[in-house]
Amino acid sequence: MPDSNQAGLRRGLRAARRAVGAAERLAAAAAVDAALARIGLPRPRSRISAYQAMDGELDPAIVVRRALALGCEVHMPVITSLRRRRMRFAPWPDDPRRPHAENDVARWFDLVLVPLVGFDDDGNRLGMGAGLYDRHFAFLRDRNSWHRPLMLGLAFEIQRVDRLPAKPRDVPLWGIVTERAVHGRAAARNRGKPAENGS
Repeated sequence: MPDSNQAGLRRGLRAARRAVGAAERLAAAAAVDAALARIGLPRPRSRISAYQAMDGELDPAIVVRRALALGCEVHMPVITSLRRRRMRFAPWPDDPRRPHAENDVARWFDLVLVPLVGFDDDGNRLGMGAGLYDRHFAFLRDRNSWHRPLMLGLAFEIQRVDRLPAKPRDVPLWGIVTERAVHGRAAARNRGKPAENGS
């Protein structure tokens, strides 16, 4: 897909997610949390990264509240240099314990909740174009060596497209959870089957 077409797709999908109404947005977030609970994520006392929603992204706040109740250590990505495509991971601000230090070691996490603009069933993700997640989690392209963290996209079903082109530097998602379904390799866990690279 030429970059110009991808830019147009990105604009359209961003507009579509911003257009989701408030009540539908809350219901979708609750449905995504319920789907995650069904597949056993996040695991108690695990280490996760979650994002703070902006620009119409599906809000993971319900998931984060449940994660904190399960004793998880929750961090959030903070961009330190957009030009150099760098970010660090800071403690989640609503964690009353705030016991953890800042962390820039991506391998430290068990689960990473990823925002996205669009996705397909193969786990390909269309982001905002900066490549921050692809850069920080590039080691996951070598799945023979690394099986953590699970990269899980959260989205509305309207962000699903038939196919996205995979670039060599892209890190595919382990799965995507929407208000309607679990997509990608994570779907195997949703069906009660062992999930590939899921432990």
